Amino acid sequence: MELLLDGESTERLLFRKVTLSDFDAWLPFHRDRRTSEFWSGLPKDPIKACTDDLERTLYRYENGLGGKQALILRDTEQLVGLAGLLIQEVAGKREIEIAYSLLPEFWGKGLATEAALQCKEVAIERQLAPSLISIIQIHNLPSQKVATAVGMRQHATTQYHNNPVHIYRIAL
Repeated sequence: MELLLDGESTERLLFRKVTLSDFDAWLPFHRDRRTSEFWSGLPKDPIKACTDDLERTLYRYENGLGGKQALILRDTEQLVGLAGLLIQEVAGKREIEIAYSLLPEFWGKGLATEAALQCKEVAIERQLAPSLISIIQIHNLPSQKVATAVGMRQHATTQYHNNPVHIYRIAL
């Protein structure tokens, strides 16, 4: 089951694997307090948070657990965010999640929705699962709007890594 979107593209975005050389471009995400305001338990030091984030992604790649891909803006070749398909365990069940995060300067431009739609299309084309989820902290309204825009609906509310979350789901 191939979960990675390496080489996929949309009208404005290219998907490629994350590398450690993306550290400097991704660090501003972790330096902006708004990106972690909804999620508890993350390192307070942005350098540690960024390092952990990239190492988690590389671990996923190496262990067949999918992983977020670097989102590169076609026009400028600039890294604008990360998105992809991830195997997650929620309430004792393995699921495939559409995950997305953007650098704050690119919020509100439809890029997260564009990336999430591409993730959904790849999952459908590859027949990866009967449904997809997104795990979203209950107060993170912008991420909930993205999930809704790609056809997901709130399915459940639970705890995930000691955070209250809504599970959004779409049947494929």
